Amino acid sequence: MILTDFQVFEPANASPKPAVVAFRLDGRAAPRQAAPLTPRRTTMTDEYLNRRTFAIISHPDAGKTTLTEKLLLMSGAIRLAGEVKARGDRRRARSDWLAIEQKRGISVTSSAMTFEHEGCVFNLLDTPGHEDFSEDTYRTLTAVDSAIMVIDAAKGIETQTRKLFEVCRLRDIPIITFINKIDREGRDPFDLIDEIADQLALDVCPKVWPLGAGGQFQGCYDLDHDRLLLEDGADSGHFGKVVELSGPDDARLDEILGDAAEQARETMALAREGYAPFDLKAFAHGALTPIYFGSALKEFSVAEVLRDIAQYSPPPRGQKAGEVEVLPADPSVSGFVFKVQANMDPNHRDRIAFVRLCSGVFKRGMKLTVTRTGKTLAVNNPIFFMAQDRQRAEEAVAGDIIGIPNHGALGVGDTLSEKSGLRYSGLPDFAPEIIRRVRLNDPMKSKQMKRAMTALAEEGASQVFTPALGADFYVGVVGTLQLDVIEARMLAEYGVAAALEPCGYEAVRWLAGDAAKVSAFVAGNQGSIAHDRYGSPVYLARSQWDAGYAAEKNPDIKFLKTRERV
Repeated sequence: MILTDFQVFEPANASPKPAVVAFRLDGRAAPRQAAPLTPRRTTMTDEYLNRRTFAIISHPDAGKTTLTEKLLLMSGAIRLAGEVKARGDRRRARSDWLAIEQKRGISVTSSAMTFEHEGCVFNLLDTPGHEDFSEDTYRTLTAVDSAIMVIDAAKGIETQTRKLFEVCRLRDIPIITFINKIDREGRDPFDLIDEIADQLALDVCPKVWPLGAGGQFQGCYDLDHDRLLLEDGADSGHFGKVVELSGPDDARLDEILGDAAEQARETMALAREGYAPFDLKAFAHGALTPIYFGSALKEFSVAEVLRDIAQYSPPPRGQKAGEVEVLPADPSVSGFVFKVQANMDPNHRDRIAFVRLCSGVFKRGMKLTVTRTGKTLAVNNPIFFMAQDRQRAEEAVAGDIIGIPNHGALGVGDTLSEKSGLRYSGLPDFAPEIIRRVRLNDPMKSKQMKRAMTALAEEGASQVFTPALGADFYVGVVGTLQLDVIEARMLAEYGVAAALEPCGYEAVRWLAGDAAKVSAFVAGNQGSIAHDRYGSPVYLARSQWDAGYAAEKNPDIKFLKTRERV
């Protein structure tokens, strides 16, 4: 075991385990996994050491959702991986379960999947790659301890990848890099690695190296374990065969690769010697990233990524609650809501709060206090997720993601705790950049529309405002694609046909500061005042310039672009 100022633990077989049913792969042997580094646990509170909670981030179409499916397949959590763009009766990606996701082949909401492999419990959060859903992704990244960054081998680092990486850097989240689609024509591997090192200011350490690319792709080489990862031999082009070697000089490399063996040796020698050796402490602090070349679609290097998440990624870390850091070993149960999802089961019109547990050993039936309201909530039916599917959670520990069904009692940013007054920080609301008026096609469905807008606003991806004058509803979002999602979900889930049309406003600012000054401003600007779903006043500006001018003319009032709920 490597010892630094923290410890790295690999999973031990012990309860509690998520109630997700796991199936072993049929017909294809899974690659051999690394031997475990199992800590001795003596108390139930140590169970969190077996948790790995991570997100997958990328630019759209880099292969993030495909990698998610293959990780579930390699772990044995599912029998058959779905497809991002499936047609007819073909199996769809499990993490893309909304109708609009399946229709467009994109992820528009974060999904959680809990599964077990080699005694380790993984909590995987698949995030939207499109920038229009950056709020959902940002909040999701507050709930993880590490991340996998997926990069397209032909395109390198793209805009949204860089933005999401910066969010991870703000929190010092360790990042594993998976360079995907190496079986297609793409850029030189050394160019890709150098781009990561230069543009992201990271030390890089190749772990799995490609043997050729595009039409000359022959497989991958596990640099740490001297193993060849090859096709399964059934002309499928998919990974399925592992050849153990004594090293790159092994004569069997020549037998397998032929004339390409010598060039492979040269590039692997450069990859091993030309970059920083893997340093666990630097990785844990977010300063170094191990790099895996592979193909998620054809399953190359996926098992190696899964193996090393368990071996290298940290167990749950402490979480900030104001000036206090709450450690996972704290016996008092606490957690925070980072996402709310309505209608995961349309037949029951359910509403689920996604809670990241931060400390203690949670047991079904516990009563926790919601800090925002001061009310006690009995958690009688907590659940573990496999995307849209779910199983009852009898027990959970720090690092686990559980769902709590509720009817408006919990919102994004809420803290649940056995301790009174505890409040986790770092989950802000962002002022929307696009404001639209909701226009009903059928005025008789105003009640359904109000219910739909409230439920969607509670999820945090959009915001609903009611003007001080008039009976309209305004919806605010970060990106235009969210408008399509809202219209589609209102129709599919609530039977409400509505259009979102321009309303003349371009900026929203929350009002804060001296209560008397805020009240006077609200009274004198009724035509530009609205309230969010919590009743807080907001200023609706015709332009960004108007918002800045109002702030300049009222220095005693804060016009906030972001805010954290109290």
